[in-house]
Amino acid sequence: MEPACRKDKPKLNSTPTRGDRSKQKSAQQELKQRQRAEIYALNKVMTELEHQQFETFCKQMQQQGE
Repeated sequence: MEPACRKDKPKLNSTPTRGDRSKQKSAQQELKQRQRAEIYALNKVMTELEHQQFETFCKQMQQQGE
C-alpha cells in the first residue's frame, strides 16, 4: 500500500555520461590555465612594482649619503 499523497518523481540520471565528463574536465583545464595566466600576470606586475620601489629606495639612500 502506497500513501495517497506520494507522487512518483521521475528519476534523474545522476551518472554523468562520457561526453559530460569530458566537457567538465576540459572546462576545469581551461579554468586552471586562465587562473595560471592571471597569477603569472599578477606576479609580473608585483615584481615590476617591487623593482621600482627598490630603485627609489636606492636613490634615496644615495642622496642621504652625499
